[in-house]
Amino acid sequence: MVLKNRIFWIIASISLCLDQATKYWVVQNFNLLETQPLIPGVFHFTYVRNTGAAFSLLAGNTSILRWLSLFVSLGLMSFALFGGKLKKLEQISYGLLLGGAMGNGIDRFIFGSVVDFIDLRLIRFAVFNLADVSINLGIICWLVDSFIKPSSQNNRP
Repeated sequence: MVLKNRIFWIIASISLCLDQATKYWVVQNFNLLETQPLIPGVFHFTYVRNTGAAFSLLAGNTSILRWLSLFVSLGLMSFALFGGKLKKLEQISYGLLLGGAMGNGIDRFIFGSVVDFIDLRLIRFAVFNLADVSINLGIICWLVDSFIKPSSQNNRP
C-alpha cells in the first residue's frame, strides 16, 4: 500500500518528535521559570508553562484549547487520508500545522499547559516552543501556496 501525501506525514512526524524531545529536555534539565542565557540579552532558554494560546491568549481556557488542538489534528489527518493528493507545498504546510497542533495538544492533555522555552530577549517576544514555530511556518507556507497560480494558468499568454 502506497501512503498518500507521504511528505505531509513525514513533516508532521518530524515536527512532533522535535517538539516533544525539546520540551522533554527542558522539563528534565530546568526548574520552572529558570533561564539559561545562550547569547546573554539576546537568546535564552527560559522554562515557562502557558495555559493559553499564542501570547497567552485565552489563558486559563485549557479545556477549549485542548479540544481545539484535537479537532484541528483530526481534521488535518482526515484531510490527508481521505482527500485528494496534495501539492508538495500543501503537504509541507499542513504537516507543519499538524505537528505543531499535536505537540501543543499533547502538552495540554497531559499537563494542562504548554511547555515554552525559546526566549528571544532582544526583541522582547513571548516565550514559545518548536510547536509554535511549526504552526507559524505552516501558516507561512500555506499563504505562499495560496498566491502560487496553478500550472495551467501559468501557461496562459
